[in-house]
Amino acid sequence: MRRLLCALALVLVPGLAPAQDAEEGAEIFRLYCTGCHGMEAEGNGPMAAVLTIQPTDLTVLASENEGEFPVSRVIARIDGRDPVVAHGSPMPVFGEWFEGRGETIRGEDGVLIMTSQPVIDLVTYLQGLQK
Repeated sequence: MRRLLCALALVLVPGLAPAQDAEEGAEIFRLYCTGCHGMEAEGNGPMAAVLTIQPTDLTVLASENEGEFPVSRVIARIDGRDPVVAHGSPMPVFGEWFEGRGETIRGEDGVLIMTSQPVIDLVTYLQGLQK
């Protein structure tokens, strides 16, 4: 019940929603994602050559989804709800860092998604990279 009340407060009370920090998201991306996805997020990081399944070009997620950034799908991939086959599990090595459900963000369908602040920041950064 307490979580429901907190979620409602985030929706109904202005200023309580978690900050979405693209700069923090860029730093998280640099630290945890560039090995596979590359500095420009185009799927050409230094580890890409040794992966059986090539990393996704994260700059075209919206264009491959009828122009709408797939917030729900991206969050599920990052926080492990939808494991990535190439990783064999949730995000490699860093999965626990992205876990947590203390914050909410609206998905592309308007539904609130519980996740962690680092995931929210990373998604915000990725939204800004779309071509």
